[in-house]
Amino acid sequence: MPSMTMIQALNNALDLKLESDPSVIAFGEDVGYFGGVFGVTKGLQEKYGETRVYDAPINEGAIVAMAMGMAVNGMRPVAEIQFADYIFPGFDQILSELSRIRYRSAGQFVAPVTIRTPCGGGIYGGQTHSMSPEAFFTHIPGLTIIMPSNPYDAKGLLTAAIESDDPVIFFEPKRLYNGPFSGDPGIPSSAWSKSPKGDVPEESYTVPIGVADVVREGSDVTMVGYGTMVHVALAAAEALGIDAEIIDLRTLVPYDIDTVVKSVSKTGRCMVLHEAPRTSGFGAELIAQIQEDCFYSLEAPISRVTGWDTPYPHAHEWSYFPGKARVEKALKALMETV
Repeated sequence: MPSMTMIQALNNALDLKLESDPSVIAFGEDVGYFGGVFGVTKGLQEKYGETRVYDAPINEGAIVAMAMGMAVNGMRPVAEIQFADYIFPGFDQILSELSRIRYRSAGQFVAPVTIRTPCGGGIYGGQTHSMSPEAFFTHIPGLTIIMPSNPYDAKGLLTAAIESDDPVIFFEPKRLYNGPFSGDPGIPSSAWSKSPKGDVPEESYTVPIGVADVVREGSDVTMVGYGTMVHVALAAAEALGIDAEIIDLRTLVPYDIDTVVKSVSKTGRCMVLHEAPRTSGFGAELIAQIQEDCFYSLEAPISRVTGWDTPYPHAHEWSYFPGKARVEKALKALMETV
């Protein structure tokens, strides 16, 4: 089984779907000739031609509108918004049209659109190229929201997204494109070739949407995250020697509350992590649901480690990022709470 980076796994998923399904189209900002700003679509235009893989103008509203037009006419477009920070010019089309077409037409039309977009910090992108805006979209009925944390899941979930008949916002944590990140900027980055999750089958497969992954079993505390924060949670728990059960949600809508409830009912303690700002972040929804379902099992208040309620700073990126040191401090406090 070959080892792949997340970039290579996503490229492979697109390649296989373009090859097997003539209704699949890939387009977006720099997707064609340059192969994407991070190289996710590299080589696909040469292989499939300019009518299957092509560049779009820097107009996110038009990109989403074109994708929806294709979808209601029987195609399965995969549109790329170059950075999640710039998805908002297309927000009205996503909210008012794309998410509602199935309901508005009483099921006569569906919109099998996948919108790929790199998100998150850790690459010195500053406030204009580091945003994690997933919570804006989890609040919109009719959308599926996905954020993988490793190459294996990225390929399987992207394939499942393209095959879905409902619109999917597919967030790609760009700090994980080339390897897992422990949340400590002082430690050299690891490579996906050193991780079992970097082993990706060459053939097509799917990872089920709406199913979380228990990436580490434990009995002392449950840590729930997605994207980059899964690896930060792993690093913090291992550094402290705490028997933490760590859950990678993978899908934010629909999210796998059953797996979370089962774990929290066992451990009695819970920490929720995300890179996005704290106020009204997706963690707030998750904590509310855990509180409803696990109230009598909880031995301490649910802890939350997130980004700050500020834009991502250019000069102090690691002061913003909820890294390993912050997670360790919060985890210690949670375990000491009686």
